[in-house]
Amino acid sequence: MKRRVLFICTANSARSIMAEALLRHMAGDQFEVASAGTQPTEPHPLALQVLSEAGIATEGLFSKQLAELKGQYWDYVITLCEKAARECTAACQGAQQIAWDFADPAETNRHATFALTLKELKERLGLFTLVHQKETGLKPADYSPVAIFKAMADDLRLAALLLIKDQEKLCVCELTEAFEVSQPKVSRHLASLRDAGLLETERRGQWVYYYLNPRLPAWVARVLDETALSNGALIERPLAQLQAMADRPVVQCP
Repeated sequence: MKRRVLFICTANSARSIMAEALLRHMAGDQFEVASAGTQPTEPHPLALQVLSEAGIATEGLFSKQLAELKGQYWDYVITLCEKAARECTAACQGAQQIAWDFADPAETNRHATFALTLKELKERLGLFTLVHQKETGLKPADYSPVAIFKAMADDLRLAALLLIKDQEKLCVCELTEAFEVSQPKVSRHLASLRDAGLLETERRGQWVYYYLNPRLPAWVARVLDETALSNGALIERPLAQLQAMADRPVVQCP
């Protein structure tokens, strides 16, 4: 059974909504996640931007009033500012309450500050999920054939995987251009491939590049090699689109 986690901050526009998206991305198989605010506004554009740049899905994210979730059961309630820690007790009785204190990046309204907050949240959530795994006896997912083939059982995901294999490393904007689909859609599919252990990421400045996990089991690597060798047509058009992108005088990621 998934444990239920609620993140709370004041506006539910940056810290808590980023934490919601991050934990769902990192361990959605273990946790049911939501976020709320004591005085909610709306998701900050820079919060959504840095999430998308990191390959984390943002669809469905919206600011919610804490009172709307009153009475629901939560295993963990994690507050991200002192104000939320003071005000959430009555609404979240029975939950294990954890107080984290992150500065609100919205106060600076700078991309770099939001990116740093995302990095710090990811590190803290990594520790949180590790402790949870130890406490519950859970182990990280292994490379089961069912999970691997399920991850590749989509035309776009399979083609993106083969294109990344062919090009070695690609960023979201390049894949968006290659397949002529929206960035959120590409990010969502890349997240599925990364969750399955097929891809890893590397940050270069503000851009995130995807590449094949170098620790893939031999049988997975053989499947990909054979699939690429026998199905080159799957990436003919995306390769042409990438070439056209490279031939332009000025090419910038959005």
